[in-house]
Amino acid sequence: MIRIPFPRRTLLAAAALLLAGPVLAQGAWPTKPVTLVVPFPPGGPTDLVARVLAQKLTEQLGQNVVVDNKGGANGNIGAQFVARAPADGYTVLYNTSSITLSPALYKNMPYDVEKDFTPVALAAVVPLALVVHPSIPANNVREFVAYAKANPGKLTYGSAGNGNVTHLGAFQFAQANGIQAVHAPFKGSAPADLALAAGDIQFMTDTVNSVMGFVKDKRMKMLAVTTSKRMSLFPDVPTLAESGMPGFEVGAWQGVMVPAGTPRPIVDRLNAEVVKALQSADVKARLAVQGAEPLGSTPAEYQAYVKSELARWAQVVKASGVTID
Repeated sequence: MIRIPFPRRTLLAAAALLLAGPVLAQGAWPTKPVTLVVPFPPGGPTDLVARVLAQKLTEQLGQNVVVDNKGGANGNIGAQFVARAPADGYTVLYNTSSITLSPALYKNMPYDVEKDFTPVALAAVVPLALVVHPSIPANNVREFVAYAKANPGKLTYGSAGNGNVTHLGAFQFAQANGIQAVHAPFKGSAPADLALAAGDIQFMTDTVNSVMGFVKDKRMKMLAVTTSKRMSLFPDVPTLAESGMPGFEVGAWQGVMVPAGTPRPIVDRLNAEVVKALQSADVKARLAVQGAEPLGSTPAEYQAYVKSELARWAQVVKASGVTID
């Protein structure tokens, strides 16, 4: 069993120093609107959290932080756009864990994660949930596994895209339980969720904030969550670890990056503002409603985390046998 832990909240004792020093030194930034590129479609789990952060940053910076959705290729289209943008602090990437998955999945990457970007801060993590269409005659993981194994090759699971964490999460769930199912990649979580609610696919592992509305409307059944402990939003839903998969834990983490070469004072200012936003009571409350946990980090901590995730996901992808090109 491959354990996929997601990052824990980081204590940021240096945040006040960042605000007191480089912030003042770089007082001229920003003097115009900042574009926050979300490399996934509108309405998806990444977009939902990014818009909460963008609104708060707009209030703090006194300049509009505008979300620009550039979905496609598992986040690579949006990431490439930012990698080639001027390194002036006005084009910012709101990335997900997919940025550390892509190098292991694509033979020809349009950018180099470590060379073309400067990490700013970890932002949030959203747990995944195992959800099925209501027509599936199963109300828990054990019953679903039994049903799926009794119908080999007849079930289809969706994802937010090939190689996305939602894809690998479902793939590993199926593989660990001996389930033969067909993968149907979509261009983001939103269309995949609609397909599941319509019965076009039968199950998936998607972020909690993306599926919770469908679950409440009874258009999906949530069988388990991927956190190490049960979520307060769904106290009656067991974890996959409780459901026969000890050690299984996965989350879709998100962060902020800028093009490499962005002046350090701007990086530090943006880091301080992101951390301040994540620590604010209203942002915490809005993320909690979505099942998202605010994180935060220094640029150095995020850089080290990205490096470790690149190495870890390379091993996971190799073990899974998943390839895209």
